[in-house]
Amino acid sequence: QVQLVESGGGLVQPGGSLRLSCAASGTIFSIYAMGWYRQAPGKQRELVAAANYADSVKGRFTISRDNANKTVYLQMNNLKPEDTAVYYCNYRWGNFDTWGQGTQVTVSS
Repeated sequence: QVQLVESGGGLVQPGGSLRLSCAASGTIFSIYAMGWYRQAPGKQRELVAAANYADSVKGRFTISRDNANKTVYLQMNNLKPEDTAVYYCNYRWGNFDTWGQGTQVTVSS
C-alpha cells in the first residue's frame, strides 16, 4: 500500500519561493505517476503539475523527481496570492489512486 507524506508548506510573501516535497512509502510502479494538485477554499481540486503544468503556474513552478528516494518536489517561484491553497501529492497507477494529507501554502503580505 502506497502512502504519501507532503512537507514544505508555509507562509510566504508575494514574489517569494517555496519547495514542497512528497515522499512515498511502499511500492510504486513509476515515479512519473506522482504529481501535485491544489485546492483553494471554495474551489475544486485542480492539477498543478504532473506530466503537464497548469497554465497558471507555467514558468513559475517546476516538478522534479528523485526515483531512488521515491520523492517528488515542487519548486514554486514568484508566488502569488492566488497560489494560496492546500497542496496535495497524488499517485495514480491503474486502479491505485492515493493522496497525501496535504500541506498548506499561504501567499500573503
